[in-house]
Amino acid sequence: MGKRNKLKKMLSPPTPAPVDATLDDDELMDDLLAQLESRDESVKQESATVLNDMQIDKVADRLESVPKKDPKARYKARQARKAAALAESYAPNDADADARLEREAKEEEEQIKKTCDELGLMIHEASLELTTHITPDGHCLFSAVADQLSLLGILPSSEATYATCRKAAADYIHSHPDDFLPFLPSDVGEDSAGATEPGLMNREQFDRYCTTMRDTAVWGGEPEVVALSRAFNVPIHVVQGGKPPVVVHDPAGQSGTGGDRRPVYISYHRRLYGLGEHYNSLRPKTLVNSIKSVFH
Repeated sequence: MGKRNKLKKMLSPPTPAPVDATLDDDELMDDLLAQLESRDESVKQESATVLNDMQIDKVADRLESVPKKDPKARYKARQARKAAALAESYAPNDADADARLEREAKEEEEQIKKTCDELGLMIHEASLELTTHITPDGHCLFSAVADQLSLLGILPSSEATYATCRKAAADYIHSHPDDFLPFLPSDVGEDSAGATEPGLMNREQFDRYCTTMRDTAVWGGEPEVVALSRAFNVPIHVVQGGKPPVVVHDPAGQSGTGGDRRPVYISYHRRLYGLGEHYNSLRPKTLVNSIKSVFH
């Protein structure tokens, strides 16, 4: 019980505390993640119950609000988000928790739909089918961007695949290490228990990260969105449920316009249908698309 009490004290948010100190015990977090991935169902459920009681997803939200140049906080946010997703999957049925998650998912959906309506956009029906019938497999970001690049005529339809976009993102990141290394914290650096190394990746870890991103189904995130924007020289606008409602990634810089190129529009969902983080392609609202969505 000592470890559980320490975890609750560490992660619970009853009193204001510096966000970067919320997950200051990496050994406990590593232990908890290991328990969530255990083959013992009772161990999974116990750990999941503890994390859901502590509302680990809200801890992740707070950590993600830290300035983006803090790699340690970004790493801890990813760890907390992973723990939250696993906890939601393994915890015993809890009517209150289920109702809360359903409410949060509905609120997010409404916020994204409102922004899409203002922009004259709608979720592409093929992407919607993927999210409602297939568990996200990590390719969703790249599939969404591929659909957009095909729509804009930047890639021919035969090449507009997640594999093409994975390779483009990984290759761009690998060829621009100075631009990305400061934002890719090492999981064996200062963020791990007993570490004496800096928190950033070394070159070997960076090479491995790029290879994994190119060749596996690992989830892509903000670094990959930035890389795709630059690799294809196109602005990428990400519609989300939080604030700001639209995050703009522009190859010309933070305040650039990307020249005369039309932007890629994708949506980012944290809680879509309870399946965890997900990306969708957003297409212009047309009469044909609207009719298709009704019969979907």
